[in-house]
Amino acid sequence: MELVFATNNQHKILEIKNAIGDYYQIISLSEAGIEEEIPEDFDTLEENASQKAQYIFDKYGGNCIADDTGLEVDALEGRPGVFSARYSKMGNLQFPEMEANKGNIKKLLIELENREIRTARFRTVIALILNERKYLFEGIIHGSILYKASGSEGFGYDPVFQPTGFDKSFAEMDLNEKNMISHRAIASRKLVDFLKTCNI
Repeated sequence: MELVFATNNQHKILEIKNAIGDYYQIISLSEAGIEEEIPEDFDTLEENASQKAQYIFDKYGGNCIADDTGLEVDALEGRPGVFSARYSKMGNLQFPEMEANKGNIKKLLIELENREIRTARFRTVIALILNERKYLFEGIIHGSILYKASGSEGFGYDPVFQPTGFDKSFAEMDLNEKNMISHRAIASRKLVDFLKTCNI
């Protein structure tokens, strides 16, 4: 079965493929011939994932999935949340000279300076459109924000996020290890379990 995934982010594609397995064929936006920017205009992960999936369905006409992910930090009242990917470009702390992921991490660590409470969670919402009906699947992993980046694997905030019960960051784990516990993997497994109940 083919599922168009509303992203060209190769890290996300690898994680989804690893979590879902070989039974479902994941097709990126570029592979589906969709080149334009996909809108995400809302203030919640659920709305953004749904909007992206609907946009792809309207363009492609077939079954598709889209995700939205946010890092929610308790000391920052849930920020950066839905704005995680563009956090360094918002407000007064901007790092235009830096690649987006490094700028986001730098801003986050500055905002958490001298804060002892560093608990956080990663949350992913996957929206599936299957036979013209929409379904949502959520994955959550709890952890804490490190005082400095550690590791070179993964992407985004992985170098500063240490999942609860582990002594290393997501960026210090290989893909298989991360996909045993990650937010995206949890949401993906819920997606796969649902598809299996549909006998697809």
